[in-house]
Amino acid sequence: MEEKILSKVFIVHGHDEAAKHAVTRFVEKLGLEAIILDEQPSEGLTIIDKFEEYADEAGFAIVLLTHDDVGSSKATGKRKPRARQDVIFELGYFFRGLGSKRVCALYKEGVELISDIPGLVYVSMDSENAWQLKLEQEMRNVGLPVNPNKLLQNR
Repeated sequence: MEEKILSKVFIVHGHDEAAKHAVTRFVEKLGLEAIILDEQPSEGLTIIDKFEEYADEAGFAIVLLTHDDVGSSKATGKRKPRARQDVIFELGYFFRGLGSKRVCALYKEGVELISDIPGLVYVSMDSENAWQLKLEQEMRNVGLPVNPNKLLQNR
């Protein structure tokens, strides 16, 4: 396994392209490198091998929980918006690989949140963009080389 690079942030996403781009641009404005799997060369690797290779470089992961799928409990039958299942799988991978302090679940209001994961940080992707300050604080708290001056320069 490669050594984690603190300036690299893996962005896990579903089908919400606007959310993916907003988070990617924000990460880049902070002077960090965003890793988006489908933008990386495959080099003949299977999808899981490609995922592991790039995931192992990241020092932080942002997991976007957006309204991509719907699901329900057998008990209630009430359907709720939820993130894609591959997004949930990748969240678990990073939660185990990086630890709870280096994973942030950024969610759109109304999406089903994962229960029973102690220590997972949830941040609402609100329309006022308060999520940006919260996300920056989470990254700074674990030692990522966040440059707030770059954020101010790019406003």
